[in-house]
Amino acid sequence: MAAGGWGLIDASFPIRTITPKEDSAMNAGAFRREGSKSTPKPIIKKREPKAPMGKKLERKKTDLRSQSGFTLLEMMSMLVIIGVIFSVTIHRFGGLTDTAYRKSLELSIQELNIRETLIWADFKISLDGWQDDNLVFTRMDTNLGGGSSWNPSAGKLGGDLNLGPHKFTLVRSPSTYKGAGSWKE
Repeated sequence: MAAGGWGLIDASFPIRTITPKEDSAMNAGAFRREGSKSTPKPIIKKREPKAPMGKKLERKKTDLRSQSGFTLLEMMSMLVIIGVIFSVTIHRFGGLTDTAYRKSLELSIQELNIRETLIWADFKISLDGWQDDNLVFTRMDTNLGGGSSWNPSAGKLGGDLNLGPHKFTLVRSPSTYKGAGSWKE
């Protein structure tokens, strides 16, 4: 063998196969190299006797007990975080409904103005022509449908329009010979 280690094999010695256990023991330093003061000591690991079936089940139970999970504090903190997120989300949706009612009011006013203008234009181009605001208003349909109502009813000078839970006061300027009446908040 070559001096100083596990290198080349000398032809005078029989070739021996190294087992995987010996290989891992050599890498871990269990054997000393040739020329050291102590002789190599192989590591011998004792085999554990096979346990009966009942004992294996007991071992599995202890393994399940040793597994870690979430603590009560962690679970409570998660519930608090989820609650905060939920409350912020609900608050934002509340703001969305107010915005939707405001947009619905704008569209309702626009609808009333369009109806007023069409009826006024119809009177203007008719053979009789425009006569007075009273005829325009009595011919106009103020029912906007879809969850809206007047309280008590729309008058020639306006009224209170209810859209869902919200109440808006609308003012109507009367129509004249030169232009149609208009609605505004």
